[in-house]
Amino acid sequence: MKQVEIFTDGACSGNPGPGGWGAVLRYNGHEKEISGGEADTTNNRMELSAVINALAMLKEPCKVTLYSDSQYVCNALKLGWAKKWKANNWMRNKKEKALNPELWDRLLTLYDTHEVEIVWVKGHAGHPENERCDRLAVAAAKQFA
Repeated sequence: MKQVEIFTDGACSGNPGPGGWGAVLRYNGHEKEISGGEADTTNNRMELSAVINALAMLKEPCKVTLYSDSQYVCNALKLGWAKKWKANNWMRNKKEKALNPELWDRLLTLYDTHEVEIVWVKGHAGHPENERCDRLAVAAAKQFA
C-alpha cells in the first residue's frame, strides 16, 4: 500500500458563518494542496470537509497518516465515537443527536477504505503543515465572506 500523509484544517469566520477548509497531501516527495468552503457553515463542518475531501483524492486504498488540530475529528475517529453514533442511528446518547451525520457517514466510508493513523497536532502552535492548511482554509473562507 502507498504511504500518504494528509494534513488538514478548517476555519470559520463566525460559527456559523463563512467557512473554509484546506488540506495538503504528501506522497513520495510530491505534494498537492486542496481547499474549498461554504457561505454558511460551522468550524466543525469545515474540519470534517477537509478530511473528507483529502481522503476522496486517493484513488486506491492507502496507509494514511492524518494530521488534524481538531479534537472533534481526531477523537471521534480514534476513539470510535463516530462509528458508535452511526450504529445508534446517529445518536450521541439517548437524548442527543450527533451533529453532521451526513458528513460523518461519508467520512466513515472513506476512512474504512484506508488504513488511517490519526495524529492530533496543536493548532496555531507553529506546526508548518498545520499553519499552511490554516492559511488555505482562511483564504477559502474569505471567498464566501
